[in-house]
Amino acid sequence: MKTTNHYFFAIATLLLFNLSIFAQDEAPARPEYVVVTTMHWNMDYEDFDMKEWIATEKEYMDKVTKNNELVMGASFYTHRYTPDNTEIIYVQTHANWEDIDKAGDRNGELAKEAWPDEDARNAFFDKRNMYYADTHSDEIYATMSGAKLMGEAPKEDMILYVRKSHFAFPEDGTFEEFKELRDEHLENVFHKNELIKAYYPNSHAWGADRTEYVEGFMVDSMADLDEMFNRNGELAKEAWPDEAARKERGEKAGKYFTGVHGDYIYTLVSELVK
Repeated sequence: MKTTNHYFFAIATLLLFNLSIFAQDEAPARPEYVVVTTMHWNMDYEDFDMKEWIATEKEYMDKVTKNNELVMGASFYTHRYTPDNTEIIYVQTHANWEDIDKAGDRNGELAKEAWPDEDARNAFFDKRNMYYADTHSDEIYATMSGAKLMGEAPKEDMILYVRKSHFAFPEDGTFEEFKELRDEHLENVFHKNELIKAYYPNSHAWGADRTEYVEGFMVDSMADLDEMFNRNGELAKEAWPDEAARKERGEKAGKYFTGVHGDYIYTLVSELVK
């Protein structure tokens, strides 16, 4: 379907709508941007120890990340069901774009405060870096309205299900229709699903694919993930009991997406959360 510049800007306005609200607040309740770094285990590291890795990253998080006022949140996720078992996903959230640039410099300052002796500091980072391969990739996403936030920091490891869909740009689409369909679905399904402990919708801001629509669903267990899909279906039928009307609504919403999506499942490391 042909893409028009007019409609692309309409969709872009929708995706960034909530950002203008956050930007007006001195202390935004939610971040504007999510930085996702995909790292990889150093498979040649013979002394690898998962508990020691967690302890090392926790030391850095306690001494640096948690003291960095420019980082609103941070968390680590390990492979569970993805195409690459070497993946470690590190996620940081920021109040605005400027803080992304500044956060790295602030990390450096805090590291020097935490390990004032240069030799000791270098030894710690050498130890930390041994766990990772040299290659990594970064994506930056813009947070969208409609998130379901977790009430408190997790005490146990959790399951993160990530669905990566792709926006289409239909000529007969409108900002109002897309927003109405999306808001109704979030309110009646995802927000009412008691198995979904948190829901995070994000759109492309900087990276390889501007059509990406990335949704993160946090659940307690793999069993709850299976049940989550069934519960979503039940809630949809409760919200729109007429089958014909439900199907028509699905077709309207579907035209805003290509129909292609990818599924990824990670384990949240509960000890490594800001």
